[in-house]
Amino acid sequence: MEKLTRILSIDGGGIRGIIPGQVLVALEHKLKDRTGNPDARIADFFDLIAGTSTGGILTCIYLCPDLKKDPPHPRFSAQEAVDLYLERGGKIFDVSTWQRVRSVGGIRDEKYSEHELEEVLKEYLGELKLSQLLRPCLITAYDIERRRTKFFTSHDAVNKEMHDYRVRDVARATSAAPTYFQVEKMASLTEVPYALIDGGVFANNPTLCAYAEARNKLPGKPIAKQMAVLSIGTGYVKNPYEYKDARNWGVLQWVRPLFDIMMSGVSETVDYQLKQMFDAVGAPAQYLRINSDLLFASPDMDDASKENLVHLKQEGTRIAEDFDSELDDFIKFLVP
Repeated sequence: MEKLTRILSIDGGGIRGIIPGQVLVALEHKLKDRTGNPDARIADFFDLIAGTSTGGILTCIYLCPDLKKDPPHPRFSAQEAVDLYLERGGKIFDVSTWQRVRSVGGIRDEKYSEHELEEVLKEYLGELKLSQLLRPCLITAYDIERRRTKFFTSHDAVNKEMHDYRVRDVARATSAAPTYFQVEKMASLTEVPYALIDGGVFANNPTLCAYAEARNKLPGKPIAKQMAVLSIGTGYVKNPYEYKDARNWGVLQWVRPLFDIMMSGVSETVDYQLKQMFDAVGAPAQYLRINSDLLFASPDMDDASKENLVHLKQEGTRIAEDFDSELDDFIKFLVP
């Protein structure tokens, strides 16, 4: 079998990042069994990893090198990536009494303080630079001052310092969800400033962005038939918005529903486009989308209660099991 350009893409979804994290725990176990290598890591089997928001944080963690080893080896296992959410999610999404009063529940100011999130990212990623990540990546954000999309790409950072940033700043920027966390004010290593928010406002499912990046910049500039793409969502619950309620909504009532509709609609559109592209070149099996409705976990991006953390882990394990045969089939593209 011809070696394919292998792409992993991970959606946004806040604390629901536990779900793709658990799917990738299952995949990593399969890769260990397939290769007979107990030290196998997700980063070893993909040529490009893309992520938005929580998916961007996971991307950074999977590609983080252990610089004490020569050559550098992935520092974190898939399980250690999930542990960030399970062990620290409750503090990241904790609202102090003062913050609740000051923000009026997120209406007048961001709902959560960014300090705990920044502490966790500093602990995991330290002073690591984007150019030091183990593989090419694409991480999304949106520049509110220049009014344009921002793509952080490690392969560009290797070639030009103007594209290089601290990884923890990248992770903070891609997860700066409006109304949840403060806008991230950061700078490149050449000290050019940016004001950035969560890339989920335009690419909650970054798979098509990853495809375009690979098509344009990876070695050989592969076409769809030369790629294998694994795209993982963060689960969903589609609560209907009744006409009788929505017909008289104003700006305040539409804010949250519109954000929900926008995120799910964009993700579904990207999935549709990728399926058509791979079908058109006669390689439908080379594109796998893993996503599912949530059976018992909350769909809220910020529900980090102990009970919901357990439920999210269970959902991720269930979804991995539901797609067990599809993952087994897809592995042949990762390990020819």
